[in-house]
Amino acid sequence: MKVHSEVRGIEGYPVVLPCTFSHPQHSQHSSLQVLWRLGHGAGATVLYRCTSRPGTPTCEPGPQQDQRYRLEGNPRQHDLSLRINGATLQDSGRYYCRVEVQGREHVSFEDKMGTRLRVEAPPKILTLAVEGSEQSGYTALCRVQGSPVPDVQWLGPDDLLEGALVGPLSQGSSAHFHTVSQLRDVEPGQQYTCSASNPLGKEQATLYVLPPRPPMSMTGASPPLLLLLSLSLGAKVLLLVGMGVWVVQGGALQGVSCWAK
Repeated sequence: MKVHSEVRGIEGYPVVLPCTFSHPQHSQHSSLQVLWRLGHGAGATVLYRCTSRPGTPTCEPGPQQDQRYRLEGNPRQHDLSLRINGATLQDSGRYYCRVEVQGREHVSFEDKMGTRLRVEAPPKILTLAVEGSEQSGYTALCRVQGSPVPDVQWLGPDDLLEGALVGPLSQGSSAHFHTVSQLRDVEPGQQYTCSASNPLGKEQATLYVLPPRPPMSMTGASPPLLLLLSLSLGAKVLLLVGMGVWVVQGGALQGVSCWAK
């Protein structure tokens, strides 16, 4: 068996995991079964399985086969390479290929080291919000996704803001692709920009915290008005006003549910 130790892919694009093998000459007249797994041992997941019969140029998968996976190579030419369409960050992991020669002597070949797939993606700001109250103070939160994990910075109107807390999420299978940055002591009347970058790109989102409006009654002042503007290469604009979120994208206005603390 011959495989690559590591393959790198880009999120949203197809990626091919090379795998070739050699076998006895008599197996040209035997049925071949090809198997690709993600992971090793009892916890492994079978992603692709197909059978190549003598005299046929194709390897037929089962009726329940996920169409994102297909065999790029021809087993009759000793090529078991697997193609993954629309790679995602969750596809990252170690893959193993196996071939079984089904004849009078049933033999199998499997790579023991596997191929590590590393899917990379430019930064994407998933959420930008403010928590807290006028009494306890406000904290801005910026949740970012990307691979390699993006570097997150907070910018004021004129300079870089120091003292932000940045850390990975501690729950979920995709936690190592995400990071959350907190900026404390956010003040009404100011604007704050979350900037996320990695070698594949950069994304920014700016948060405006407007001062409280004049009191509506003798019982007290109304809460501050929050306005959120998110810019991703000029592709989208998010507006957060009070308790509602509106997404303006491609000239269309869409409502999205939200909550506040």
